[in-house]
Amino acid sequence: MKVTIDEDKCCGAGTCVLLAPDVFDQRDDDGIVILLDERPAEELHPVVREAADVCPGAAIFLSEDT
Repeated sequence: MKVTIDEDKCCGAGTCVLLAPDVFDQRDDDGIVILLDERPAEELHPVVREAADVCPGAAIFLSEDT
């Protein structure tokens, strides 16, 4: 899995950070998402998918490695 983010779409809700703190963080000044791990371990895939699904700004994009 490869994770990418669109900072312009991020609204700073922080749901992704709560769900997957090993993969996502937030900037202190404006709360915009910071991607910590663009290729998370397989055991994190379900929670990263959930974070992408519930992101209110639809700022998280996932692609499957082939």
